[in-house]
Parts: sequence; C-alpha cells; structure tokens
Amino acid sequence: MALTNRPRTVSGYGTAAGTGTLAALILVGVCGSPWYVDWAEAHTDPNSAGGWFLRLLAWPAWRLEAAGGEHGVLATDLRAILLLVFAATFLYLLPTSQVARVQGSVSQFFSGWAAYVLAAATATLLAALLTSDGPLLADFQTTGTGATYGFFAGWIIGTASLGGRA
Repeated sequence: MALTNRPRTVSGYGTAAGTGTLAALILVGVCGSPWYVDWAEAHTDPNSAGGWFLRLLAWPAWRLEAAGGEHGVLATDLRAILLLVFAATFLYLLPTSQVARVQGSVSQFFSGWAAYVLAAATATLLAALLTSDGPLLADFQTTGTGATYGFFAGWIIGTASLGGRA
C-alpha cells in the first residue's frame, strides 16, 4: 500500500460547524469580555469606522458580577449565551448537501456567515422578549442591532467554517 493511500482514522480537518462554533466561542469570549468592552469604550472613537467596528465586536458583552440593573445584566448575559447556542445550532443546520460536496467552497463561507447573522438576530430578539419590560418596538430595534453585529462579525465565522468537512 502506498503511503499516499493510507486509511485515515483521524481527519486533518474539523467540521465546518465545529470550527465555526469554536470561532464564535472565541469571538464572544474575548470581545464580549468585560476587559475588552471597557477597553473599546475607553480607547476607540465611535465616530470612526475602525472604532465603530471595534465597539460593535463588544456587542455580545457578558459580565462576571451583577453590577447593574436587575434586567440589564441578565439580558446581556442571556444574549451572549443564546448567541453561542443559536450559532452552534444554525451552523449545524444551515449547511446543505451542496456545501458538503465541496470543501472550502464559497458556499461554506456564506453558510457560516448567514448562520451567525441569523443566530445574532434570533438571540437578541429572544433575550429582549424574555427580559424587557419596554415596548415591543424597542425589542425590534435591539434585534436590528444584533443583526448588524452578526452581519459585520459573521465573516469571521464564515472564514473559520472554510475548509472543514460538512
């Protein structure tokens, strides 16, 4: 048997959904951390494109302690948790048979990106509906912010999904 035809018991690649989920976990864990959020608020200009983007990456903020209003902390933490749950779910559900056929295809990239946009919007809407006492319009506007985050940060998840097997 030739060396190039060895049976492989362990693949060199992870699944597209697995690598995308890991990227989402790192993105939310690092950019949503209290330290990054504080840094982004103190050291970036919200009126510049770069500063706006760095602040947007801090959108799925989570806190270690309850240091705010009773609903504010719960809603923020719930939003980050739901984002990770929905990202993993949609990353596993969205890849179609077409994406599975071609490893590293543009379809994989867009599937990962779309999954993260949908996950961010869904997590935001559900967290807002469960924790908000305000009007429904405010919940919908908050969902728009979540979808914006998913659109501008989702390319990171889409890129991480490239090259994995479906």
